Amino acid sequence: MQLSKPYLKKIDIYIIKKFLGTFFLAIALIIGISIVFDISEHIDEFISRHAPLHAIIFDFYLNFIPYFANLFSSLFTFIAVIYFTSKMAYNSEIIAILASGVTYKRLMRPYMIGAGIIAAMSWVLGNFVIPPANTVRIDFTNTYLKGEYNNNDRNIHRQLEPGLYIYMRNYNNKNDVGYKFSIEKFKDHKLVSKLISDYVKWDRDKKKWVIHNYYIRDLSGPDEKITSGAVIDTTLRMKPEDFGRQKNLEETMNYWELNHYIEDLKLRGVDNVVQYEIEKHKRTSGPFSTFILSIIGVALASRKIRGGMGLHLGIGLLLSFSYIMFLQVSTVFATKGGMDPLLAVWIPNFLYAIIAIFLYRWASK
Repeated sequence: MQLSKPYLKKIDIYIIKKFLGTFFLAIALIIGISIVFDISEHIDEFISRHAPLHAIIFDFYLNFIPYFANLFSSLFTFIAVIYFTSKMAYNSEIIAILASGVTYKRLMRPYMIGAGIIAAMSWVLGNFVIPPANTVRIDFTNTYLKGEYNNNDRNIHRQLEPGLYIYMRNYNNKNDVGYKFSIEKFKDHKLVSKLISDYVKWDRDKKKWVIHNYYIRDLSGPDEKITSGAVIDTTLRMKPEDFGRQKNLEETMNYWELNHYIEDLKLRGVDNVVQYEIEKHKRTSGPFSTFILSIIGVALASRKIRGGMGLHLGIGLLLSFSYIMFLQVSTVFATKGGMDPLLAVWIPNFLYAIIAIFLYRWASK
């Protein structure tokens, strides 16, 4: 009976261990340095605003670690591949592996497995683990580092559902009050009802909106009807949080919540949907870039060149930072220039995939 050959051989396990070990070591070192610098930057705010030590450690920095690690996981992957592969190349390990009959394509297998492990971890962390951690971290930041928030928006228009629109002149998020509030209902593109009021206030006990000093024009029948009153309760598809601090809100939502929120924003006619769509696509394109940058890293570092490991690391850092810069530029085009968010987020991957294919063919010759 012929036994099947194992999918992973000793050399595969050896490279995967080197890959993951170097990756996690790089993350640990960079995170440690980042925390030291962050503490020195925010120590005055921690003291002046009496932030509890327990909250600083467990609410802020403990949740900062996975966020920061996942944010730059592709960069750490690239650096790890460049570092340990160039070290293997200068110890003649790569030459020995290829001389034993292993093809360059076969050599890539453990690298792709290692990249797959990191990509899977990054996807799960980014979509399900980090969002609830970000909720705690951002809440700490808003409480002790940024201070009280005031909504300065004027002439707020929202679509709550098909044919239902609201307007308010301004919103006071301290008291949860919207001034000069109105509701318009349309049917077949015709106005059938309009409510105008002095203000609307969120009742925290009833969890409902209360409209004050209102009158309603009913245009649905042959004759216009007008009703008025001092107070009326209503259930509207909006919450006080919709008018609170919105920055980084997308980072606090898991995969399902983010998709649902994007659909809800589109239905309500909110303008800033792009930033949420960018976050959604980044959570997929980021882990995928791990494979692309790993291929580039192996292709660059598997050959001995003049300049040694330092030149490998220099070229690697230049490419990795150019990738990050290109990603930032393309997302700006999406937020400011009207580019499709999916295209904007994936353009760097497409471009660097072409570079990866070129370098792979060059290195395998």
